[in-house]
Amino acid sequence: MPARPDFLQTLKQRPLVFDAAMGTSLYERGYFINRPFDEANLIRAETVRQIHETQRAAGAEILETNTFSANRLLLARYGIADAVRDINIAGVHLARAAAGDAAWVAGSVGPTGEGLGVLSEDKLQELRAIFEEQIKILVDNKVDLLVLETFHHTGEMLAALQVARSHFTGPIVAQMSFEEDGHLRDGTAPDRVAHILAHAGADVVGVNCCDGPALVHEIATSMLSAGVPVSAQPNAGRPRRLDQRTLYMATPEYFGVYARRLFKAGVRLVGGCCGTRPEHVAAIAAAARMIGAADASSAPGPGATLDRIPAQVKQVTAMPEVALAERSRFAAKIETIFEHRLARGERTQAPKGREDFAVSVELNPPAGLNPAKALAVGKGLVAAGVDVINVPDGPRAAVRMSNVAFAHLLERENGHETIVHVCCRDRNLVGLQSDILGAHVLGLRNLVVITGDPPKLGDYPKATAVFDLDSVELLKLVRSLNQGIDPAGKLVGEQTRFFLGSGVEPAAVDYDREMRRLEQKVAAGAQVIMTQPVYDRATVQRFLKDTRSLRVPILLGLCPLVSARNADFLHNEVPGMSVPDAIRARMQAAGGGPSGQQEGVRIAREMLDEFASSIVGCYIIPQLGRTNAALEVLSGLGYGQPTA
Repeated sequence: MPARPDFLQTLKQRPLVFDAAMGTSLYERGYFINRPFDEANLIRAETVRQIHETQRAAGAEILETNTFSANRLLLARYGIADAVRDINIAGVHLARAAAGDAAWVAGSVGPTGEGLGVLSEDKLQELRAIFEEQIKILVDNKVDLLVLETFHHTGEMLAALQVARSHFTGPIVAQMSFEEDGHLRDGTAPDRVAHILAHAGADVVGVNCCDGPALVHEIATSMLSAGVPVSAQPNAGRPRRLDQRTLYMATPEYFGVYARRLFKAGVRLVGGCCGTRPEHVAAIAAAARMIGAADASSAPGPGATLDRIPAQVKQVTAMPEVALAERSRFAAKIETIFEHRLARGERTQAPKGREDFAVSVELNPPAGLNPAKALAVGKGLVAAGVDVINVPDGPRAAVRMSNVAFAHLLERENGHETIVHVCCRDRNLVGLQSDILGAHVLGLRNLVVITGDPPKLGDYPKATAVFDLDSVELLKLVRSLNQGIDPAGKLVGEQTRFFLGSGVEPAAVDYDREMRRLEQKVAAGAQVIMTQPVYDRATVQRFLKDTRSLRVPILLGLCPLVSARNADFLHNEVPGMSVPDAIRARMQAAGGGPSGQQEGVRIAREMLDEFASSIVGCYIIPQLGRTNAALEVLSGLGYGQPTA
């Protein structure tokens, strides 16, 4: 069988998925807590192996050995100190049997519980000897990496790390457990901890246990400053007692939301600790696929990327793509404006009116069966001069009418173009292709390819997120269809003529990663980029400067605020959105109701006036169905009166 790829090299290419809690699964299978969980390697070996296999099947790419407390000191409490060697050897072999060559095996080493306070040299020597015995057994039995986890005191962690580095040349992950205030028990902050562990030789630093995803997200992101990969393995929330049972309340869907936030912030490894199950692993794996974890087909991991589809693309001759001007009126206008911008140089004149600026306004498909009201709103936008109506695909993971069906109705009723979102969340590779081909047959020519919001955000949090592809892979797929080739590399005799857009978050926490992803999207076929709404001028200036070399048209996202509460929600709860303090202060001063809405329009108009000469157009997302606000923002460019 092929050898496993290098762990640290793979980590540079994409984020990885840890497994979930072994103890939780053993307890659920009737393993009594009057014996150490590690002893199950000897007395319930088949159960341990099955748990590993279940977690691997759920998407775990790193299986931790069931050896967290398998050191002489802790096993002595149960009278089995002499079983240290047998338990650790069995732990490695059981994990390896489940992992094969499809996942990495991590030797799990936990604290002794004796690391409190100031440690004398004699005490440190005692702890080092205990760690050395266990670590040498794990290393001798060929673990792929070591995970030192759930340490509460830096002194004990450094002792274990020193021993591990002296006996192991492979990757070492060092994870601490923090208090509710986000610091260690001695008051040390996470960023300081990260620098200490990295300096001591840890290849990866991180946080595990301690609390649920929200606090772990806060801690892990602050550890990124150390300049080494960061890992995060939260509990399934805080435990709750109910009828003498201890329950962990964080759902897998909630876990998936925070896994996505962690990955997008730059954290490279995410898994689960106390209370987590294979379902949590599956949610993390889906988030990893969403972010692009499956891009490197040479490394283990779930997902059906295009690279994994047997393809013969190189053996067929692609058809030349149809010129942009022949794809849609919107594509032709974007191309013309962009060429004029390039011809004028970096500093251009402000647009003189509609013909020199492209505008898209978002209109959600209706939630029910009757599209009449939404069609009337669309008709008003067309009458006001909007170039294209943007039709999202299940925004916020809410159930609405098919956006392809609604876009078709809009174009048929109003004779005007739409731009249809295609989301990777809800359909597998086959379903995505079917819907895309169907959209083309219906005459829809403009697509925005996005990854999509997790189901937890919507009304059906138990819905399964698919994410066979991410936005980059889906762009590649549609571009191939534009060349007359299907994903299996076969000529289909005809070609689509889609104009392709994609999104970007200029205010992303991991800005460098977001820019790398943008470069991948443009290389994969994106012909126009639509930004998330931005409220900070400096953020827009940096983004426009950094995208000049890409030579791709930009539509600036604008979302008129409606209240101070709305501004706070977007700033604190929506990934990729940042509302500066000064803007939130303005909204607070404006108050609620119409005055707050008008202030939100003024803020959006100021952003548009500032940058209209540097972009080809804007993409306006009205909130609460207030399309009037979109047209008020645009009134200075000659657009019609607000619709009713």
